[in-house]
Amino acid sequence: MDLIFIHELRLETTIGVHPHERQARQLLILDLELGADIRPAAATDQLNDTLDYQAVARRMNELAAASDFQLVETLAERMAELLLREFAAPWLRLTLRKPGALPEAREAGVCIERGRRG
Repeated sequence: MDLIFIHELRLETTIGVHPHERQARQLLILDLELGADIRPAAATDQLNDTLDYQAVARRMNELAAASDFQLVETLAERMAELLLREFAAPWLRLTLRKPGALPEAREAGVCIERGRRG
């Protein structure tokens, strides 16, 4: 299986369980690896034969902008569900990081894998 990836996609959203976190939009950073077979696109040199990472980034931005979840875990799961459904990715690894979530750490977050890696 080949991988199409997006690293450090910056997203703004409302997220958090504490009242001060809900007062302003926050930055999240998304890393994605999506399973794919890139051979058809390599043979035709056509965008229609591969995962369009610009479309993926746009959908992740739209979902994050519209969300109002408390937990990073919930947003990550919704992102994974959308990617599997709308982009027919057979497998993905999604890392969603929240910079400044802990004063003692640069960032905190979750990393999930969904689907079947072939």
